[in-house]
Amino acid sequence: MKPTSYIDSINCAIEGILYAAKTQKHMRNHFLAALVILVAVLFLRVSALEFTLLAISVSFVLFAELINTSIELLVDLVSPDFHPLAKLAKDVAAGAVLLAAIGASVMGYLILSRYFFPVYREGLGMMGTPPDLGTLVSLLIVVIVVVILKAIAGRGTPLQGGIPSGHAAVAFSIVTIVSINTMDPLCSILTLVMAVMISNSRVLLRLHTLREVVLGAILGSTLTLAMLLLFKLAR
Repeated sequence: MKPTSYIDSINCAIEGILYAAKTQKHMRNHFLAALVILVAVLFLRVSALEFTLLAISVSFVLFAELINTSIELLVDLVSPDFHPLAKLAKDVAAGAVLLAAIGASVMGYLILSRYFFPVYREGLGMMGTPPDLGTLVSLLIVVIVVVILKAIAGRGTPLQGGIPSGHAAVAFSIVTIVSINTMDPLCSILTLVMAVMISNSRVLLRLHTLREVVLGAILGSTLTLAMLLLFKLAR
């Protein structure tokens, strides 16, 4: 029934938001990201204009996800069986969410980077620039440890399958090396994105489970960082 009062309309709107949050994983992820941004804004003390731009960006992403959810429900109602046009309607709606998320990410980067990047550079600066030999040895040790662990686990091959993911370990080892050598936050972000894409491809190809990829990423980062610290102490 159509709401008969303003309060009823508000309640219906809230029920719609709650339904999307309960049933849509991406909606929950967007709310979690919004929560993280609000906490960061609270501690960083951004300006009123910056907060306004962040709020608009976050609201637009949540709005797009709500529209996407409503379109999916409507398409399922009209076309419960598979239809190419139904798929295209859902894909276009999902594309709108992706564009909104990209725009919000760019906005967040431009606003928050000037608060986070100086601290990030200072933290990496404490490590110093590792020698070329230390960098090469650290990467080789990661590869050797991955092969040993796969041999112990008795699953997969050095280049395919098994635990942990060798591709993820090497990719995140390179992220750590690039971050410490360049001390450039943008280079860190770009290499991290590339490492995540490589790791995700292993899951999509069903060569590794998510657990194996995560273990590989943790192994690659922590082992590389530990070896570079040892080289620093030995100098």
